[in-house]
Amino acid sequence: MNLIAARTLALALAAGLPAAAAAHHGWGWTDDEESRLSGTIQSISFGNPHMHLQVRTESGGIWEVDLSPPIVAQRSGFGREAAKAGDKVVLTGHRARDRDVRAFKAETVTVRGKTYDVYPQRPKSLKPDA
Repeated sequence: MNLIAARTLALALAAGLPAAAAAHHGWGWTDDEESRLSGTIQSISFGNPHMHLQVRTESGGIWEVDLSPPIVAQRSGFGREAAKAGDKVVLTGHRARDRDVRAFKAETVTVRGKTYDVYPQRPKSLKPDA
């Protein structure tokens, strides 16, 4: 397990998320309703099993954001050249059911004026807006 995956697992366990969510599998830990999250990328990991962002919102909170596995994201065009720390980002997806946890599972990523559908197989109710 790499350092980022270990840190994410520790944060999720400390936050009380189920082990399945901590392991980045499934959507059961997220709200059914889609929502939008925007802010500035603080860090980005292109590692397995899922890509991961830390996003600082305007309110100053840091959100842990899971994306798809790297191979799926790369098929959408979202690879290492698509984003970096400091970029403004708008995400659509599903936040954690537990409102005390700042965790989000993103389906679309809009950065640098381009939108990437990192979960193309999932139905979407929100249009990605920058």
